[in-house]
Amino acid sequence: MPRAPYTRRMQIDVFTLFPAMFGAYLEESILKRAQAAGLLQVAIHNIRDHAAGKHRVTDEPPFGGGGGMLLKPEPIFAAVEAVLGSERPPLILMTPQGRQLTQAVVVELAAQPRLALLAGRYEGVDERVRAHLVSDEISIGDYVLTGGELPALVLIDAVARQLPGVLGAENAAAVDSFASGLLEGPHYTRPESFRGWDVPALLRSGHAAGIARWRREQALRRTWQRRPELLLTAELSDEERQFLATLALESVAHGRR
Repeated sequence: MPRAPYTRRMQIDVFTLFPAMFGAYLEESILKRAQAAGLLQVAIHNIRDHAAGKHRVTDEPPFGGGGGMLLKPEPIFAAVEAVLGSERPPLILMTPQGRQLTQAVVVELAAQPRLALLAGRYEGVDERVRAHLVSDEISIGDYVLTGGELPALVLIDAVARQLPGVLGAENAAAVDSFASGLLEGPHYTRPESFRGWDVPALLRSGHAAGIARWRREQALRRTWQRRPELLLTAELSDEERQFLATLALESVAHGRR
C-alpha cells in the first residue's frame, strides 16, 4: 500500500495593533486555500487586548524627547507571553533595521514549524523589546512604511509558498525568480498571436528538452540584463557560462553601433 504524502503544517502568530488589516489578504487566493487545507494556520493577536488600565495605552513619547511615539514594552511582553507561553518559536520584529528578507531567508524561515511576527508601529518599539524579547529582526527593503503589518503579510506570503502542497504543482516554488539564483524568463499563454506579437515557435513545438533549454537561457539573459550581480553566486554549467560570454560579446558589439 503506498504511503500517504508527507504533509507539513506551519503556524504563524502575528502581534499587531491593527488586526483588521490582515483579513482581506489572508482570506483570498493561495493563502486562503493553504489555511483551508490545514497547511497553514495564521493567528492574529491584538496587542491592545493585553494593555493595562482603563484606556489600554500601548504607546508613549520617548524619554529624552524627539518626534513620534514608541510602543510600550508591557503590553507586547504580556501579549507574547500569554499566547506563546513556554513555547518560544522565532519571534521576528518587522523593522527597516532588520536583515533583508531574501529568498534564502524565506527558505530558512519556512523550515520552522512555527513563527511569531511582531508588527511595529509609530517610531518603533521600546529597546527592551528588541534586547529581551524578539529573536530576529527582518526588513523587506530600505524604505520606511507606516507599520509592520504589510511587511508581515509579505513574509507570510513568501514563506507559505515554500510549504509542500500550498502551490498545488510539485516543486512549483523551485522555479520562481531567485529560487534558482536567477530571475525567471518570459512566459506566454493563449492566444498564440496577439496584435501581431507571436508566441515563440519553440514553446508551441512540444519539444520538452528544447523548451527547457530555451527557458534557462532566457532566465540567464534576463538576469544578465536586470540583476547581473545574481550571476556571481548562481550555479552555472560550463555551457551556461559560455552563453553568458556570448551575451557579453553581443552587448559590446551593440555598444559599438
